[in-house]
Amino acid sequence: MKSFFTTFLICFSLSISAQTFTNYTDADGLINNTTNCLAIDANDNVWFGTQEGVSFFDGETWTNYNTDSHPDMVNNTIIAIAVDSDNNVWLGTDFGLNKFDGTNWTTYTDDDGLADNRVKYIKEGPNGNMWIANNDGISIFNGSEWTSYLMADGLPFGGTNYVAFDAEENAWLGTPLGGIFIFDGTDFSEITEDEGLLNDKIRSIAISDNAYKWVGTSDGISVFDGDNNWVINHELIFELPPPDTLNPVEDVQIDSEGNVWVGVYVDYLVTEGGISFFDGSGWDDYDAENGLIGPVVRRLAIDSEDNAWVATSTGVSKVTDLPTGTLPSANLNNKTIKTYPNPASSVFTLAVPNRLIGTNYELFNHAGSKVLQGSVTADRLSIKVTNIPSGIYFLLVDGVYGSKIVVE
Repeated sequence: MKSFFTTFLICFSLSISAQTFTNYTDADGLINNTTNCLAIDANDNVWFGTQEGVSFFDGETWTNYNTDSHPDMVNNTIIAIAVDSDNNVWLGTDFGLNKFDGTNWTTYTDDDGLADNRVKYIKEGPNGNMWIANNDGISIFNGSEWTSYLMADGLPFGGTNYVAFDAEENAWLGTPLGGIFIFDGTDFSEITEDEGLLNDKIRSIAISDNAYKWVGTSDGISVFDGDNNWVINHELIFELPPPDTLNPVEDVQIDSEGNVWVGVYVDYLVTEGGISFFDGSGWDDYDAENGLIGPVVRRLAIDSEDNAWVATSTGVSKVTDLPTGTLPSANLNNKTIKTYPNPASSVFTLAVPNRLIGTNYELFNHAGSKVLQGSVTADRLSIKVTNIPSGIYFLLVDGVYGSKIVVE
């Protein structure tokens, strides 16, 4: 699945660094500061799963739920939370699953068909089915019946801990030890370190509008394109004190502008962690010194106004006045233009259809700076790269058609 000829989004952005951090703790109404997960409903209300129950926040008031006030809750320690399209709230614990419709609580455990009571992640599928990632595999609930896929069906040891869906409605399953498993409803296919993943320990997966997959691993982020080919790895997302560079990703989310938000926590450094923001040209990071409530980031969520909500072990942060980008993007159709050889050491050939003759080409480095430009004078054009440093570059033809070039 790995390919040297891949396409990549070329983005340019204008950012304003005027972020505002609003922090919430138990002093404000949060039921417990150790917040493990969060979900945003259709009305932009936020639900927080904590070590001591659930908090609901409508922007002004807090409502809390635990086993004392609501005995039908299966457990107070909430590991996963989701709100479905009918506004039901789903809570995952180490002892099973709850569904809350605003009045009634329903419990599901392995006695009902859940593969394993230790729930790690919850996601509603495109057809309304609920996908429950757990320690034994993945369980799917259609409202009346359960279907589970386990090791015997091809999943690796350790189960699954994340679920995302691509435009073809394939399920992308993140596993804690075995990489990514893509399920088309019948068969599984795999993406592992052999296909370009930084690490097979998957923490999260976000899929952008242009079908790029941003995969959070224990070593950073790996990006795959719309054809599921590896594009690039991002290892230095969050700046750490030298000589530490390891960036374990806790969560990845993409806002409506296509900006990527990442939660990073380095547990062996204890106090090092925060959130990072990628606008297509580079990473900015924010930690407690910038106003974030704490370093132990667990999950992220983006509301309808592109505010970022951050769940941590010391409370919750809401990040507003986010960097605003203008993101003109390349048409990522690698059948339109071709480049070879790739990697190139001194010269590569650009091949284009006749309709692009007379247009211009531009070559950009990863920081978004233009390093070469010229006219497309024929359907086969030799471009010299002897005077630019080794690295990954991105080619635009006619400002529209894009390709990645590796210069050795």
